[in-house]
Amino acid sequence: MKLKVLNTSTNKSTSTEVADSIFARDYNQSLVHQVTTAYMAGGRQGSKAQKNRSAVSGGGKKPWAQKGTGRARAGTSRGPIWRSGGVTFAAQPRSYSKKVNKKMYKGAISVILSELVRSERLKVVKEFDVKEAKTKNVTSLLKALDVKDVLLMTDELDENLYLSSRNLYHVGVCDAQSIDPVSLIGYENVVVTEAALKRVEAML
Repeated sequence: MKLKVLNTSTNKSTSTEVADSIFARDYNQSLVHQVTTAYMAGGRQGSKAQKNRSAVSGGGKKPWAQKGTGRARAGTSRGPIWRSGGVTFAAQPRSYSKKVNKKMYKGAISVILSELVRSERLKVVKEFDVKEAKTKNVTSLLKALDVKDVLLMTDELDENLYLSSRNLYHVGVCDAQSIDPVSLIGYENVVVTEAALKRVEAML
C-alpha cells in the first residue's frame, strides 16, 4: 500500500510504499489489550514493603509467664495485635512484569499502526525541519499539519524537536527505536518522518 508523504517546507506531497503485512492488518483487540496491559504492568515499581512480626525489632523476650497471670498467652510483644507490632500480611517487594513474546509485541505494534492508518490518524512527513529549540517552531508545524494531541516520531531523537515541544500540552516526541503500544494509543494522532517509518517497517 502507499502512504502520502507531506513536505512541510514546500507543502507538496509524494507517496511512499509500505508493506501491507505491517500497515494493513486486521484489528485484534485482545492482542492489543494483552500487550498494552503487560507493558504497563512492567512499568510498575513494585517496591512497596512493610514489616511483619519477624522483621520488627524487639519482642524476643516472652512478655509474661505462660500460666498464672490471668491474662491471655503471649509469646512476643511484636505480634500484629500489639502496639508497635508487625503487619499481619505485610507487603513485600515484587515484580508485576508479565511475559510477552516478541512476535506478539511486534504484532500488537503493527495492529495499532494499521488502525491508525485506517482511521487517518497517522501522518507521514518528509522531515520536521526544526532548526532551533523554540516552541513556536513546533506550534506552527502542528498548525500546518492541523493536528492536536500528537506523538511526533523521528528516525533518531532530535534534541531541538524535543526541547521545542516539551512545554506543549499533550505533545510527545520519541524515536522509532523506542516506540511502545501505550504511547501509540495514548495520543489522538501520530506524525512520523519518512525515515522513521522505514525504520519501524524494518523493525517489524
